[in-house]
Amino acid sequence: MSDKLVAAQVRHYPPGDLAVWILIMAELLVFALFFAAYGFTRMGHVALFNQYQATLDRTAAVANTLALITASYFVVRAVAAIREGNSRHSARWLWAGVGMGVLFLFIKGGEYAEHLSHGINLSTNTFYMFYLSLTFFHFMHVIVGVIVLVILAVKVGQGRYSAAEHADVESGASYWHMVDLVWLILFPLVYVMH
Repeated sequence: MSDKLVAAQVRHYPPGDLAVWILIMAELLVFALFFAAYGFTRMGHVALFNQYQATLDRTAAVANTLALITASYFVVRAVAAIREGNSRHSARWLWAGVGMGVLFLFIKGGEYAEHLSHGINLSTNTFYMFYLSLTFFHFMHVIVGVIVLVILAVKVGQGRYSAAEHADVESGASYWHMVDLVWLILFPLVYVMH
């Protein structure tokens, strides 16, 4: 029986490590509470939120959305490649995902620099307190996700995973997809919704 067939038969759901899924659920709960607080506060300050939301760079936000979606696509391809036992392709896809994650950080960092240059900070007003807190909390998760992808890319490149044993790759991919999912909620909530 081939390694590929054995791997397909032993595939676990959810993919990866259960402890990582518990972490993902805890992180999603924290973000959900943060989003609920944002929504509840926004209801009491609609005009203020609309006014300052208009100052955000939606073009940068769309570029970041595309970067994260593209990164997730690359990570999906990396998992598919390692499931087929193709470490070389898996590592390349992971490095491509890292590149898109770094692009997100670069664009978002430029947004933060622009805000800081105009004296905008957490105490500017309620909208910016939420915007900066939410997006920076997510920014930190992207940093962690990029570090995870780098570690996986190096290990996959060294041949430390195979079609039969790649739970760490699936765990890292699951974490990355959580980071992407949170942005797909955060982007319309903070940048678009009126």
